[in-house]
Amino acid sequence: MNPKRKGSQGERELAKVLQSHGFESKRNDQRYIGGIENPDISLTGCHIECKRTEKLRLYDAMAQAIHDANGKALPVVMTRKNHSPWLVVMRLDDWIELFREWEAGCNKIV
Repeated sequence: MNPKRKGSQGERELAKVLQSHGFESKRNDQRYIGGIENPDISLTGCHIECKRTEKLRLYDAMAQAIHDANGKALPVVMTRKNHSPWLVVMRLDDWIELFREWEAGCNKIV
C-alpha cells in the first residue's frame, strides 16, 4: 500500500476510534500543509501525530509532535502497525501530570 494512503487511512481510523469513545476528534483537513499547530488529528488540548507504519522512528515522531505543538498543546504520538493495537506515546513528565490529575479526580469520587 502507498505510504501516504496508509497514513491517511490510519488517520481516519484513529479519528473514528477516538469518536467511538466519546471524544470530539476529527482528521485535520489541513494535514498536507503540515507544521506548527497543525496536528493530524484535532482533539482539544492535544497535538496528535498519527503514525500508521511498520517501523516507527519513535524519537523522531515525538520530536515532530513536540515541535509542532509549539508549547500550546500536549504532544502525543498515536501509532499502530499491521495487526496490532493502537499505542499512545508521550513524555513521562506529561504522563505524570495526567496521572496525577486522574488520581486526584478518583480520590474525590471515593
